This record gives sequence, C-alpha cells and structure tokens, in this order.
Amino acid sequence: MISVRPKVAELAFHLFSRPIHPELIVVQQSRKIERGQYSAKVDITNCGHVVTFNAGKSTLCEVATSASQPLPTRRCLIHQSLKGSRTEEATCQGGLEYRTHFQLETVGAEMFWMVGQQLGKGPTEGLLHRFDASVRMALGAISYVNIETRHHSMLIQAIHTFPDDYAIVKVESIFTLPT
Repeated sequence: MISVRPKVAELAFHLFSRPIHPELIVVQQSRKIERGQYSAKVDITNCGHVVTFNAGKSTLCEVATSASQPLPTRRCLIHQSLKGSRTEEATCQGGLEYRTHFQLETVGAEMFWMVGQQLGKGPTEGLLHRFDASVRMALGAISYVNIETRHHSMLIQAIHTFPDDYAIVKVESIFTLPT
C-alpha cells in the first residue's frame, strides 16, 4: 500500500460528536487509552490523525485528514480547512469540553529537514510513523502524536510533516471532563 501524503492544501480538520466508521480511514499506528472515567483511541492515519474520546454517554471524534476524505456530515461540530492558525472550542452533552489549536506552517528546506531529523530520532513515548518518500523528496513524511492523560483530561499534541510542500501541521487538543 502506498503511504504518501496528500498535498497540504487539501487538508481539513473536523470534530464530530460521534465516532466515525473505522473503514473510512487507513490506520498506520494506533493506541488505546483507558483512564478513570474516560477512554480514547488515537490513530495516525495516511493523511493525519483521528482521536476518538469517550466519557459516559459522550463521544468526541477529532479528525485531521484530506478534504476529499469521505466523512459523515451528521453531528459535525467543527469543519475547517487546515490553513493558517486557528483555535476552536466546543462543549458537548454531559458537559464534556473540547479545545484545540491547530496551525499550518510552511518553513524553509533547512528548517524542515531539521524538524524531520528531530522527530524521526530514536525511541519515543508517543505514536510515531514514518511514511514512504515521494518521487520528489528523499525524506518521507512523519507523524508524531504525544498523549498526556490526567484524571479528568487528556491532552493530544500532534505534528505532521508534508515534505513536498515543506509544511508542518501542529495540533494541540484537550478533552476535559466536567468537574
């Protein structure tokens, strides 16, 4: 299976108040989390990531993917192009709170190579996936997702590189249970 990234201009960010069907995404790496009153599944996909957070009867599903990816339209709370820098918030059924900040940054070749070298170094506590190199670039894309859990919250920090565009997508999201 080819695992080369789409163009960075084709990326979109979604938040659903429901899980998405697993057959809609191609998962490269995955981790399940069980902590106190919540559980989560974090996936690195061929285009970005999917985080499905469950607490009681509430579910939030964050999806960073290609805009051409077929996704449901029902119960979509946030739908934005992944361009520039943006902060979004949502409060769901049962008081579950969500806040994210994402940004797309285009950098010079030297900076891009340095970030790629740092992300791809050695073992990591988070999820890391190295994609195949494209025809144009010797370095393949890298996705890294750091997961920090607390008793009433979970923080996700994701970095996705796009070598053909010298672009880096950074996403930081926090899911917080009501107190």
